Amino acid sequence: MTVSVHNPDQYMAALRTIVAQGRKRIGLLVGAGASAGMAKPDGTYPLIPAVAGLTDQVLTTLAPTYQKQIDGLKAELAQHDIETILSRIRSLSQVIGSSKVHDLDGPGFATFGEAICSEIGKIVDVRLPETESAYADLVNWITGTTRDYPVEIFTTNYDLLFEEAFESVRAPYFDGFTGGREPFFDPVSVSRSDLPARWTRLWKLHGSLGWRASSKGEVIRTGQSSASHLVFPEHLKYDQTQKAPYAALLDRLRTFLLTPDTLLISIGFSFADAHIAARIDEALAANPSSSVFAFQYKILDEEGPACDLARRLPNFSVYARDQAKVNGTRGAWKAPAELPSKDWGPIRSTYMDDKGNFTLGAIEPFARFFAASRSVQAFPTQPDLAALAAEAPPPTAATASEAK
Repeated sequence: MTVSVHNPDQYMAALRTIVAQGRKRIGLLVGAGASAGMAKPDGTYPLIPAVAGLTDQVLTTLAPTYQKQIDGLKAELAQHDIETILSRIRSLSQVIGSSKVHDLDGPGFATFGEAICSEIGKIVDVRLPETESAYADLVNWITGTTRDYPVEIFTTNYDLLFEEAFESVRAPYFDGFTGGREPFFDPVSVSRSDLPARWTRLWKLHGSLGWRASSKGEVIRTGQSSASHLVFPEHLKYDQTQKAPYAALLDRLRTFLLTPDTLLISIGFSFADAHIAARIDEALAANPSSSVFAFQYKILDEEGPACDLARRLPNFSVYARDQAKVNGTRGAWKAPAELPSKDWGPIRSTYMDDKGNFTLGAIEPFARFFAASRSVQAFPTQPDLAALAAEAPPPTAATASEAK
């Protein structure tokens, strides 16, 4: 019987070199698990709950007023997360008029939807800890290297934590909006790549706490964290994702992956969002020179949507806590008994714990790994790793699997 294993030292040595050099096109895909994995200023978790926690908090708050409607919607929907429920509420608000569903008419569902947005806004309206945070570490990595290409951040989170992290160190970023009084979305600027490489591109795929609808129904950026009308993509509805700014931002994700020799690294993202997974699937199938590294928090058996993509796409790799699936090869993590170099122990401890678990599926060790990539220890002088570091393309399963 042949059993494949993956050597984490080889993969992480190559990745540290790639993220330290600034020569490759790198994108980050950041999901709700990122802010859920960050500590509050008092050291407790989470800074912002993930989708399940967000759903519980919002529905519990609104239950005294909308319990009958919540029960009715849950009975008819296969998924009960807050975005699915909100999508259904907005659909009903637009089509039923004066008729009633679950004892509520169209205007009533519109009010219900606004109440959900208001509660979400209250929960995600938090600030980063002043001392240190994972987002501050990522910004430190982004701004600490002269780059040939800008880093592009694609995030499904509504919060303003990345904006806060960039602004705290006066690092320039572009989010697709321009203007002073009521900044408007400019899809032409999003589709082009002529901004300086030192400008990070921040794409909010699911909207932002700072966005609202103008009197003309267009999405504008308010510059405030208490926007009264949050704009959500209603991502289960195809027609909604074809509207600005969401269509342009999703097209940007696809265009990024269609660009030769790009690397998209995901953290805190489950790949359960069908509209995003479809763009990634299409682009990677069309462009084998691009790669996705999916760093997942759970064990591999519990990362179904990511594993589905990895099964179809050899350039989609999943790095889970207990195993990895790289270039279609699934195997458990197995670090060699001997360190690659005498100084490698502290480096290995940044991605493996003392029980042999791979830890970069959590945002805090993930960000520390990136921030520390400029350390001289990222470039060991031993011949084997020096040769590996010279290999700019992502590691392959063939280099890390062995049979026994």
